Amino acid sequence: MSNQNQPDWDNLAEKFDLFLPHLAPVGEALLATLRVNPGDKIIDLASGTGEPAITLAKRNPHAQIIGTDAADGMVRAAQNKLKNARLNNIEFTTMSAEQLKFDDAHFDKAICRFGVMLFENPLQGAKEMFRVLKPGGQFALAVWSSPETMTTMHWAYQVFKDRLDEQDQPALAKVTSMGEDGVFETLLQQAGFENFKIEAKQFSYQFQSFAEYWDLIEASDIMKQQFDALPQSERENVRDEVARFASEFQTSNGLVIPHEYLLATGIK
Repeated sequence: MSNQNQPDWDNLAEKFDLFLPHLAPVGEALLATLRVNPGDKIIDLASGTGEPAITLAKRNPHAQIIGTDAADGMVRAAQNKLKNARLNNIEFTTMSAEQLKFDDAHFDKAICRFGVMLFENPLQGAKEMFRVLKPGGQFALAVWSSPETMTTMHWAYQVFKDRLDEQDQPALAKVTSMGEDGVFETLLQQAGFENFKIEAKQFSYQFQSFAEYWDLIEASDIMKQQFDALPQSERENVRDEVARFASEFQTSNGLVIPHEYLLATGIK
């Protein structure tokens, strides 16, 4: 699973919002770790279409939040949400995590939900995060855990691995690259962090039925690259195969799909 390919986040930006409600528990876990004080400056790295930065800004009107993302499309989508939000304590800007345009010790807090493993250079991005945090500044980062526990993407990988060339397969290896034993811990240590803990946490995607889940997959274009590389006649087979994986998680309360992630929290 050496594939490093990723979706085109610029083009996926608007539709990616369809997934945001399902990731909300992870954002809540990040925000729950922060002790935000009036006047705090907080950076949300790889903020995507604006969460959990916007939720943080609404709850802490006297803090200043900035969200950064390397994809222009994601930033534009986040900025569009601010037009009617009546928030004057948050902004979004296009910026790679590896080259943050801020002074040393500029921020009181730093958060990042499912971004570190997608950085072009995760170690450099973590070093930049360390650089821009004030001494004693808090951070909270979430990354996906092992491939098998990133359940829905693992299904996709299993379905497509023998149907597509490697460059078109789901980027499971990249997305779960921080989930191997010790990898995330070593990255943070190499970046300069010493006072932190990492814990495995679980949450679930929940749908009324498999049909509702599949509708989201198609509407969000999260597998667009894979579908575009397949003959049209194969799409139904892919759906049926994913449905067989999903059947294991069908409950009396609908489709409940568990996922695991790693939450790193600490201070500089």
